[in-house]
Amino acid sequence: MAREGALRRQALRAQLLQRAASWRQAQARAQRFEHGRSDDVAEAVRLADDYRLLAHDLARARNLLPDTRTREYLESVYARAHATLHDGAWHWRSALRTLFAEQVPAAVRFLRPYLQWTLAIFVLAAWAGYALVHRYPELIALVASPDLIASVEQGKLWTEGLLNIVPSSVLSVTIFTNNITVSLAAFCAGLVFGLGTLYILGLNGFMLGAVFAFVSAHGLGVDLLSFIIPHGFVELSVMCLSGAAGAALGEALIRPEAEGRIATFRAAAERGGPALLACVLLLIGAGLIEGYVSPNPAFGLPLRLLIGLGYFALMLALLSGRLLPARRR
Repeated sequence: MAREGALRRQALRAQLLQRAASWRQAQARAQRFEHGRSDDVAEAVRLADDYRLLAHDLARARNLLPDTRTREYLESVYARAHATLHDGAWHWRSALRTLFAEQVPAAVRFLRPYLQWTLAIFVLAAWAGYALVHRYPELIALVASPDLIASVEQGKLWTEGLLNIVPSSVLSVTIFTNNITVSLAAFCAGLVFGLGTLYILGLNGFMLGAVFAFVSAHGLGVDLLSFIIPHGFVELSVMCLSGAAGAALGEALIRPEAEGRIATFRAAAERGGPALLACVLLLIGAGLIEGYVSPNPAFGLPLRLLIGLGYFALMLALLSGRLLPARRR
């Protein structure tokens, strides 16, 4: 009896292995649908049949061939067929279009009330910094390094000759990495009930106003403005937008809705999150401009203004969904 049972199992294994060609066909069919290379209805029906076949054969393989590569292969093919049937194909072009045509504009609309507040906080902090240092110039030591102060007192901006010290490529990478870090910090600081976001925005606004007051007192205000114009419109706007996303997280923690604090926080992160992806892309562009254009004396003020306003218009088009409109259905 034992010998007959062993022979029977051996025969069942051999019969199961004869279906290997069908498994490979099922795998190839699932791959075609997974990558969007087929929309044949007949093939879709065959894929559903493949799924049932694979489920049946996998159950048999787990019994007859439990610790073999055949069972592992069948499990991988079955998982691919299951994912293809239930999740469908993923197209990166379509995903990007959906992100920038629908999700980013929706996130910006959600963050609009918070953006108004973060912009107001930044502007007020900049005004306070300017007014304070204009009245008490010695307070610039609170926000500026001794080297910066000495350079300005000698009638030179610290940005002069920057390209002679650091190549534009290295400078750009350093700048946009730092800007992305600050923007992400403004977003993540919302976890401290929004107080961290308020601190980062207020501090950066205060420093900007204070430095402007100090350089203006030494006749260098126009030079600093000329340096900031090409990248500053977008860079400062993105910082406020990231702060708005952080403020939304803070409000979700402070004033949760009926479904609870965790659910409200998750909803705020999901609704505001897509805007951060656009912020990262915009900051990379701003870093390139700040590395190649801003410190280069070959670019005159009119051209700098044109670049700054043009990039700002590009930012508005991206955040509103007009740059990559959704396809008509």
